[in-house]
Amino acid sequence: MGETAYLILQNGDVFSGRRFGAAGDITAELVFTTAMTGYLETLTDPSYHGQMVLQTFPLIGNYGVIPEDFESPQPRLSAYIAREICSEPANFRSQGKLEDYLTQAGVIGLQQVDTRTLTKIIREYGEMNAAIVSELPADLSAFAAKLSQEKLGSDVYQVSSRQPRALNQTGRHHIVLWDLGYKQGMATELMSRGCRVTLMPAASRAADILAQRPDGILLSNGPGDPASYGAIIAEVGHVLSANIPMFGICLGHQIMALSQGALSCKLRYGHRGANQPVRDLTDGRLYITSQNHGYAIEAETLPATARLRFTNLNDLTCEGVDYLDRPAFSVQFHPEARGGPLDTVFLFDRFLDLIAAKNPQPDLGKDNPHAS
Repeated sequence: MGETAYLILQNGDVFSGRRFGAAGDITAELVFTTAMTGYLETLTDPSYHGQMVLQTFPLIGNYGVIPEDFESPQPRLSAYIAREICSEPANFRSQGKLEDYLTQAGVIGLQQVDTRTLTKIIREYGEMNAAIVSELPADLSAFAAKLSQEKLGSDVYQVSSRQPRALNQTGRHHIVLWDLGYKQGMATELMSRGCRVTLMPAASRAADILAQRPDGILLSNGPGDPASYGAIIAEVGHVLSANIPMFGICLGHQIMALSQGALSCKLRYGHRGANQPVRDLTDGRLYITSQNHGYAIEAETLPATARLRFTNLNDLTCEGVDYLDRPAFSVQFHPEARGGPLDTVFLFDRFLDLIAAKNPQPDLGKDNPHAS
């Protein structure tokens, strides 16, 4: 069992726990996820960059470390909090213990924490700054007051690729995956559908994207406040004007809407988990989705050229938009859902249908002399 450490919230509440993973003290925004599985995907999801993540499920690490399930090469969060970390994982795919992996990756962890009470506090108070420290400060009130004033955040540019990169060499359609902190599952879904995928950095200019001559563009998920990325918003707006099929997911969904004049807002405690219910307003059908975001688009600010497509059944916030004047749509949730339900994976097919309609393939029917 590790050494005792303390979690201090900006409202002055203190929780004690036992260290695991890397040593050291840290300050970050504290958020929680309700997912019951998929802790490896959570740890390596770039959307958690700069955050301290609390798992509400009480036992974490029971199936060990499986690199094939990672969403990016290494953990992106700042710290990890759990009720109990399993010290003896049991899974034929496991390549080690979670505690050892986090130690090697430099991620600070705290376990034996009353995560149920902690989650209830966040649910009522809202997301807040927090610190993991080895010793309690002499003046706790002053420490908490200073903590509440700290400007903490996430950064797309820290998790995006630095250079353009081809993820595979052949495919029926060429897709540019505009990397704001993409999850590997998105690329996998595209490649499994026979697409050639080129990764482009978050800092790409519109001219850089268009120079790739893509058949379609997938604007990925990523961390942080969407309204803070003014340069990216402007470039996305320019690319949308080129009338190339575009699909936005999570942060990509928000950036697309902002580029068309919509506004975003910060949610009280966000949507993070694998059981978020969403309604399709076109037919009333319900879907269970995987989500990870702290901001949302204000539906009433969408332009007349956009239509609200999906809403969250818990708080009625915007979960998806169809653009009526161009081949583009976006969703707040994760249709690739690793981990989580695959109820909405068909949206990748919808994206490819837009591309096919824009770029019809030659007819190879019976009248074609080269047809078999």
